[in-house]
Amino acid sequence: MKSTPFDSTIPFLREGYPFISSRCDAVGKDLFSSRLGLVVPVIFIRGADAAEKFYGEDRFTREGAMPPTIQHLLQDKGSVQTLEGDAHRVRKRAFMSLMSPAAMDGLGDVFESEWQKVEKRRLGRGSVKLHDMVREILTRAACQWAGVPLPEQDVPRITQELSLMIDQVARFGPRNWYAQLRRRGTESWVAGMVEQVRSGELSPREGSTLDVFSHHRDVDGELLSPEVAAVEIINILRPILAVSRFIVFAAVALHENPKWRDTFASGNVDDVEPFVQEVRRHYPFFPAVPGRVKDQFRWRDHDFRKGAMVILDIYGTCHDPRLFQDPDSFQPERFRGWSWDDNPYSLIAQGAGRHESSHRCPGEWSTVELMKRAVVLLSRAGYTVPSQDLTVPLSRFPSLPRSGFVISR
Repeated sequence: MKSTPFDSTIPFLREGYPFISSRCDAVGKDLFSSRLGLVVPVIFIRGADAAEKFYGEDRFTREGAMPPTIQHLLQDKGSVQTLEGDAHRVRKRAFMSLMSPAAMDGLGDVFESEWQKVEKRRLGRGSVKLHDMVREILTRAACQWAGVPLPEQDVPRITQELSLMIDQVARFGPRNWYAQLRRRGTESWVAGMVEQVRSGELSPREGSTLDVFSHHRDVDGELLSPEVAAVEIINILRPILAVSRFIVFAAVALHENPKWRDTFASGNVDDVEPFVQEVRRHYPFFPAVPGRVKDQFRWRDHDFRKGAMVILDIYGTCHDPRLFQDPDSFQPERFRGWSWDDNPYSLIAQGAGRHESSHRCPGEWSTVELMKRAVVLLSRAGYTVPSQDLTVPLSRFPSLPRSGFVISR
């Protein structure tokens, strides 16, 4: 039986996604205390009750919780995830305004159009890593849908800069610093567009991401600074590109479960959404999310003192056998008839709680829409999948099949 280490830094990095749950199992509880970096006391928690406590009761703040190396790449200063109370609710409404069913249909249509064009060009050259191809497709689709002008010569640069924000998020040292430097360039590029919109030089589509955040007024009635507006626009673009990992995992699932590929290829798409939700639950995305206690409380016979660092196990909760029977098996059927409203604290791959009021990612709708479109496209395409290493290392954050999933005609 594994014991709870005094310091969890090396075990967490070595064991990866299953680390928190394995230690919870060892102590027979949904929480345990340890340290990170030898000096930071941390309480690790898992499960639906823990997710409700973390997201649903206003007991935690994100401020000061995320290491700067991660925050600067994923969210950066002034983003909605760093806000609380009325400031968070007002900013969150701007994000929610972009996620209507009509807007999601529009994003899906742009994605399909870009898929057809990029696929034809890339696969015409021979084999290609699906992950690389999908990243280009998503960059093009995200910018077009968001109203962000993207000159053709800038596509490789912006694709790489958005990708670095994800790839290097769990790195330390020069790789992370380089990714942060490149992000500064992306922010400057987008902030310049915000200034052009406000001066009348640019006229993005009404209701688009560039339009909404260029004109958004915060809780104090003031316009966002161009820099913060750029941060929030990137917080739309970057998560769309991050869907590339889910799409690759969906391709792996179709390859390893051909009955689903054949079903979707035949035109029967009734279970496309359950399939997508199972991909989100089953495969590793982000392992955990940190927060700090706002005011002292007691839970599960443990005192959570004000300011304490708490880390919620996302991967472990999505693989909790109390929530999902036989959690290590791939079973899309489990999500037939499932809804977010009925289950806000079980499938928490992108956060928990209610989208309107909590810190749950509003990008879940765009993620699901893009994945559904990709699953149908992949099922009908008739690709060849050469022999390759499709193992998914659980000690890599964020993870991906080792081969990147190579396909050819």
